[in-house]
Amino acid sequence: MVKIDKQQWKAAYFERLVGFMTEFPKCMLVGVDNVGSNQMQKIRLQLRGEAELLLGKNTMMRKCIRDNLESFPDYEKLLPFLVGNVGMLFTKGDLSDLRDKL
Repeated sequence: MVKIDKQQWKAAYFERLVGFMTEFPKCMLVGVDNVGSNQMQKIRLQLRGEAELLLGKNTMMRKCIRDNLESFPDYEKLLPFLVGNVGMLFTKGDLSDLRDKL
């Protein structure tokens, strides 16, 4: 497997996040403290087809949101909450149904 350099990895991450922000009209932040990898894998399987869970570097998430504020002004409200172990859950469905699954 070929490892890509940091710059390419960051560009791919930004592209993926902007793609999710464009494709999915709803977003929810989820805390992932004290969640094991096996439990996380089961959650991702449950969400498959309904939602996308994006985890990553908070600094990169903030930068991507700030760079795209004119296209997505509502995401500015999330910036103060991107602290610690958090992920972004994107969906087209009902957020309360997904919250109950989590």
